[in-house]
Amino acid sequence: MAPSTLPRTAMLINCVAYQHGRKLADIDVADIPRHRGQPGVFVWVALQDASAEEMTALQKALGLHPLAVEDALTGHQLPKVEEYGDALFVTMHLLDLDGEGERRRLRVGEVSVFAGPDYLLSVRSRSTQSLVRVRERCEREPDLLAHGPGFVLYALMDEVVDRYFPFIERLEDEIEAIEKTIFTQDAGRQTVQRLYGLKRRLRVLKHAVAPLLEAAGRLYGGRVPPLCLGVQDYFRDVVDHLLRINGSVETIREGIATAIQVNLSLVTIEDGEVTKRLAAWAAVFAVCTAFAGVWGMNFEFMPELKWHFGYPAALGLMASVCGVLYWRFRKAGWL
Repeated sequence: MAPSTLPRTAMLINCVAYQHGRKLADIDVADIPRHRGQPGVFVWVALQDASAEEMTALQKALGLHPLAVEDALTGHQLPKVEEYGDALFVTMHLLDLDGEGERRRLRVGEVSVFAGPDYLLSVRSRSTQSLVRVRERCEREPDLLAHGPGFVLYALMDEVVDRYFPFIERLEDEIEAIEKTIFTQDAGRQTVQRLYGLKRRLRVLKHAVAPLLEAAGRLYGGRVPPLCLGVQDYFRDVVDHLLRINGSVETIREGIATAIQVNLSLVTIEDGEVTKRLAAWAAVFAVCTAFAGVWGMNFEFMPELKWHFGYPAALGLMASVCGVLYWRFRKAGWL
């Protein structure tokens, strides 16, 4: 295999050769073919925001499948696990929280992982998150790292999945805070806006978790890719974490739906209260209008027309009837 080199501007984070679980040396991309194929040796390369030129160089050095390279360069992929012969291509979402308050949103980045029998390449795109802790963890566990790229793939997946838990905690705290404000006076519109913002962020998390849960289930039990045979139990642990997160997502989604329904019901109740008040006052003034309308007609022969106490008596009768109506509506809770 012909040597390949990366451009001087390449976003190469690390290129390291490991043998039997221990670090052999930091190497150049041009030296990858020389290390591949040696007993117990694999190469671990990490890139950030790789260009087409950089990926082409590594494709030649590692023998990557062109379709997988195209997906990594195009980006905006759903989380997935694909097999290309004895190699795996895995895509996962990295989530970053942007903004403050109601304007907070989840920004989606990606990490694409190419894993073969003697190499692993991770390509991080559109994300500021560092995965250096994965390398540190693996190097502290040489017995596990001796499993090769399969264990590194597990460590990367485990790190990405574990970073979803803080988002779940934030969403749970936010739904609890919103539920406390639902019964606050005049909080209807603001509460609905917050709930829909929360629902939008939850949908982003759901799109990161659900497809990965389905894909990761292929890495343990049944027909397992050869790369993962020695570390099936570890991938089962990743799936267990994904199941917990997915369950929390469903619980939060149900909570949001319930909160929206309760909020809309409260708005309807408030509207009903306003309608009852208006109807009660309309009934009170309708009595006055009826009496005034009768006594205001211009007939010459009417009872009490020339009575000395007719005017105060009419006003007293109207006030008395209105008072009785007010008392009845007040007792019924309409006023």
